[in-house]
Amino acid sequence: MSKIQLVAMDLDGTLTQHKTPPEKAVIKALDALSERYKLLMAGAGQCMRIWKQLGRYPIDIIGNYGMQYAVYRRETGELEPISDISVPCDRAEIEKRAAALRERYGLTDFRGDPVEYHPSGCVTFPILGTAADPKDKLSYDPDRKKRRRIYREVAAAFPEYNVFVGGSSSFDMAPKPYDKLYALTSYCRENNIPRENVVYFGDDYGQGGNDECVYLSDFRFIRIDDYRRFPEAAEKLLKEDE
Repeated sequence: MSKIQLVAMDLDGTLTQHKTPPEKAVIKALDALSERYKLLMAGAGQCMRIWKQLGRYPIDIIGNYGMQYAVYRRETGELEPISDISVPCDRAEIEKRAAALRERYGLTDFRGDPVEYHPSGCVTFPILGTAADPKDKLSYDPDRKKRRRIYREVAAAFPEYNVFVGGSSSFDMAPKPYDKLYALTSYCRENNIPRENVVYFGDDYGQGGNDECVYLSDFRFIRIDDYRRFPEAAEKLLKEDE
């Protein structure tokens, strides 16, 4: 019998492009996996936004790095919110530290607000500002090299947060202890699933990536470097587990 009980995964970059519904081939691959294993989406965004992007696919969802959790109820066909944690933050202190980083690294040219706050308590440090032109955001740091050069300094400036290289021109921050490893560990503990019986698919496993913590852990991690290859990776797992 298979030891695998749970297949967890990231969304953007793993199953599809940012804010884009998965292609039919990906949905077909998810269906094949779901016939054998329990599926779990571990996302950085809100559960309901993730579910809508997935086309209301029947799957449990962890959102906001574990600050949100929702369960798909087959009897109703709806996603039921189970928990939604919100943590307060000291905005004045955060903006003071962000301003110091901007001065130190010459990041003072921005449009809109210098920091973006989320209801959960998560924070975004947008290098180009909250009102930057989308084209400028996309072209700023597509290979993440600019932000990775200062990643350690940004993380050190916000020790009470887990800091991630987010999007194309920002840093995302979740209050500690929340990150995908914490979320996945908690889910497994609450559902009595041994860590060795879990497989995780993710693409953002480099320095500062929000899948890096899972990649560096003892959970089995399958790297997805091109979301279009996810169906192939899923098929390989199924064949391996026959």
